[in-house]
This record gives sequence, C-alpha cells and structure tokens, in this order.
Amino acid sequence: MWWKELLFTALYTGYFPWMPGTAASLFAMLLYFTGYCLFGEAVVWINAAAVVLMLYPGVKLGDVGERFFGEKDPPQIVLDEVLGYGIAVLFHPFNWKTAVLAFLIFRVIDILKPWPTRRLQSVRGGLGVMIDDWVAGAYTSAIIVGLKLLLPALGMAAF
Repeated sequence: MWWKELLFTALYTGYFPWMPGTAASLFAMLLYFTGYCLFGEAVVWINAAAVVLMLYPGVKLGDVGERFFGEKDPPQIVLDEVLGYGIAVLFHPFNWKTAVLAFLIFRVIDILKPWPTRRLQSVRGGLGVMIDDWVAGAYTSAIIVGLKLLLPALGMAAF
C-alpha cells in the first residue's frame, strides 16, 4: 500500500502542512522543468504521454486514497493537481514564462472552481477527485492560448 500512498500524495507532497494542492502543483512544475532540462523540447510529448497514461490509474488511485483517508476528496490526495498541471501545459511548446503562468492560472482556477468544476468535484469516487482538476487544467490551457493570441493583437509581446 505504501507505493499507492506515495503516488496519490505525489511523493508525499500531499502531507505538506499548508496548501498541499499548491505544493503538489509546484512539484508538478518542478517535474516539468526537470523534464525540459533532461529531454529538451521532447518534454512536451513526454508530458502528454504521462498525462494520458495516468488518467485511468489516477481515478483508481483516487478511489484508494479516499478509502485510505476515510473521507471524500481529502486534501492529501494531490495526484489530481499534478495531472491538472500536466494538462495545463499540454502541447504548449516549453517556455519558462508559460510554465510559471500555467502554475499561477491553474492554482487560481483550482481554488475558485468556476462552472462546472465545483459540480464535477461532487462526482463519487476517484473520478470526482480527479475530474475537477483535469477541467481546471483544460481551462488554464485555453486561457494561455487566448493570451498568446490576444497579447500580440494588442501590440504586446507574447510569452
């Protein structure tokens, strides 16, 4: 069981005493930076593969985590934030500014939970644990695309 706990707490970042979701999102950004340092531009495809490969296991690990902690969507389960951040940067060419901006936007969206993320969080089991962060990641990615299109149109430098 320890290895499942290691995964659903994102290498125990879920036990961080303050804002474990933010700690896990920072961890995800660090993984993304490390991936870029090791693999260069291929990190975009490595991230995409990792996200796709972890979607189903993430749901199952969310189920296990809820049973482990004995509550619905406990704050210690932060694999959803890691996958959400991975979705936020999905298919964007690596750029330090984009990576940091994705972290900031993702955290705001994950905390505010705009429609339908709050409603999706009420889905039972591991899917309910994961899906709101997946949607927050998709919203983040869409906002980044919008900013990359809007800023140059306004005569401002894009990132």
